[in-house]
Amino acid sequence: MIDSEALLRRMFDAALAAADPKVCLPPFLVPLAKAPCAGRTVVIGAGKAAAAMAAATEAVWAEHAPDAPLEGLVVTRYGHGCPTDRIEVVEAAHPVPDAAGREAAGRILELVRGLGPEDRVVALISGGGSALLALPAEGVTLEDKQDVNRALLRSGASIHEMNAVRKHLSAIKGGRLAAAAAPARVHAYLISDVPGDDPDVIASGPTVPDTTTLSDARAVLAKYGIEPPAAVAKALSDPAFETPKAGDKLFGRVETVMVARPQASLEAAAEVARAAGATPVILGDAIEGEAREVAMVMAGIAAQVARHGQPAEAPAVLLSGGETTVTVRGSGRGGRNAEFLAALAVAVEKRCGDVADRIAAVAGDTDGIDGTEDNAGALFLPGDLARARATGVDLTARLANNDGYGAFEALGRLLVTGPTLTNVNDFRAVLVLP
Repeated sequence: MIDSEALLRRMFDAALAAADPKVCLPPFLVPLAKAPCAGRTVVIGAGKAAAAMAAATEAVWAEHAPDAPLEGLVVTRYGHGCPTDRIEVVEAAHPVPDAAGREAAGRILELVRGLGPEDRVVALISGGGSALLALPAEGVTLEDKQDVNRALLRSGASIHEMNAVRKHLSAIKGGRLAAAAAPARVHAYLISDVPGDDPDVIASGPTVPDTTTLSDARAVLAKYGIEPPAAVAKALSDPAFETPKAGDKLFGRVETVMVARPQASLEAAAEVARAAGATPVILGDAIEGEAREVAMVMAGIAAQVARHGQPAEAPAVLLSGGETTVTVRGSGRGGRNAEFLAALAVAVEKRCGDVADRIAAVAGDTDGIDGTEDNAGALFLPGDLARARATGVDLTARLANNDGYGAFEALGRLLVTGPTLTNVNDFRAVLVLP
């Protein structure tokens, strides 16, 4: 007999553990710490995992290079800090940038300017870094960036689209941090939170060539009908604001290493499922689209498993990662994972009738924060549809109001972890019971 709630929680925990910086980062850092360096070692970083990555870096140096100098500064989201000794940790706002992020980004840029070829920069980059490295390009104000950021977040734009705009409004993203650090050698260690694991999308690629253009950025705003502030429109039409591209010699001394990926977290969860006697089916680590539309597809696949044993016999677990989007139309509370799960519950109720009570699920953001709320996501368990009817929780109405948080709060099914200090994007597991 499978305890659906316990299994779903164990899979989510396994996904987090696979991306824990103190586990995934040291194997890559140890050779660097042991390598002689004639100059300075400056650690900089940004993202929801930046503080934990900084702590892991200090631990590696303490063990393998205790007498070697180490200094630096990283910026992370409010509440995602952790104790460090030699690397300063600053907290700032996410997803809408604030003055603390602007100041931290400016300090990071100054730290790497003026370094020589004998120096090295250790760049610790993770998801969320785009909003946290909030250093506007010349002529663009922080308020301008905040306005554009809010509009993009509400529009349903993908992370690739949002970052195409952000990079061209920044003095530090889109390869510009690497440009400032030259001619020092840059060792960039990345935790991926984006579909496809594209280095130039993770935190808007501060240390790698940019594959997008000013034209792409303008096209994104036009696609979603976003009228930018005058300074933003001017910047996006000025060739001087174009980002460094592949082939630029400044990237010749940049090494980029991916230390954690969404796929690895899905595989860790799959092992937990197998140990519990359930067949894991990994549907993809880069699934995008509107949360409610992805949920409808997942519900259909779950019904196929329950009714026909395809693509696997029950018990089975459908695993997926990536980053869905939400086009905000209502006034409710909830991030994309609560939205996905509310839509899944509605789809199960309407379309899976005879097998509805055999379907359970968890959806959560691996950083521990679903959007701007205090939950990572939520759980949907057998019997919850009946509980919702009995307690007057109208899931369809809640979904229409973008109130996934309120729906699962009323059902007592919020998944609350607090900041996890890592980030490999969303994790979804749909369990089909026998």
